[in-house]
Amino acid sequence: MAFPITRLRRLRGNEVTRNMIRETQLTRNDLIMPLFVRPGKGVQNPINSMPGNFQLSVDLLVEKCKELYNKGVQSVLLFGIPEHKDEHGLVACEHNGIVQQATRAIKKELPDLYVIADVCNCEYTTHGHCGSIINGDVDNDSTLITLGKQSVSLAEAGVDMIAPSDMMDGRVGHIRKALDDNDFSNMPIMAYSAKYASAFYGPFRDAAESAPQFGNRATYQMDPANSNEAIREVELDIFEGADIVMVKPALSYLDIIRKVKDTFNIPICAYNVSGEFSMVKAAAEKGWIDENRITLEILTSIKRAGSDIIISYHTQDIIDQLK
Repeated sequence: MAFPITRLRRLRGNEVTRNMIRETQLTRNDLIMPLFVRPGKGVQNPINSMPGNFQLSVDLLVEKCKELYNKGVQSVLLFGIPEHKDEHGLVACEHNGIVQQATRAIKKELPDLYVIADVCNCEYTTHGHCGSIINGDVDNDSTLITLGKQSVSLAEAGVDMIAPSDMMDGRVGHIRKALDDNDFSNMPIMAYSAKYASAFYGPFRDAAESAPQFGNRATYQMDPANSNEAIREVELDIFEGADIVMVKPALSYLDIIRKVKDTFNIPICAYNVSGEFSMVKAAAEKGWIDENRITLEILTSIKRAGSDIIISYHTQDIIDQLK
């Protein structure tokens, strides 16, 4: 029926009716807060390109987690900055690696906080790439061995979920087998399945001290121009045993989130990355935008596109507004 019989504004005129028919609900259950942990005690290094975020020593990380948990944050994603690095990232596999230490400390104080560990080598290698370098490029198959060892070590430390972000071919299957062979068959894997070689990662590389020392990551992260390739990547990760698949970044890739959602019956996570976060913060500092409204609109758009879970640095700022 057409106007004047049909008037869509009828259900917009009252907050009660607007709430009744709201199609997309953003809740605390949807959000994961990323955190950065480094060696030392009493260390709180501000990340200048990511206002309100810090590199924290284990003791202060635990206090931060308590603060977040008391606000209603149910899950954190940990990134480590090690005391020393090596050519292959083997430091990430050590029993007393920085994320392993942090996980044990968090679980001792907050056993119900859900801890996800990012699995990659870029923070742990001297060259800043995501795996072992052979003939000037990241070697896929030798990197898988390190990723498997790292995943098992993190599982032994008590993490609740493994999240491989390296974009090596076959890494989900290799990690799944490594976990299963070490009695961690119930450990879920959240794969960074469609991770693009994006310019939006700049602030993160400051935070994680992981900028590549030569070249770039275009030989293993995806071309931002490609959509069908994302479906192939996701399909392979599902086949290899991924329990959740991820699209990263989020805002310039909402179409990819929707395409994955429409194609596969699997939970989807989207990473609202550092550059997306920092642009909002910079504009808010200038007084150009309403930060809270913009943040809620952005996160709602990511969920509306089809994401079930959102990793976002906005989590700590917006959690109080969500039920």
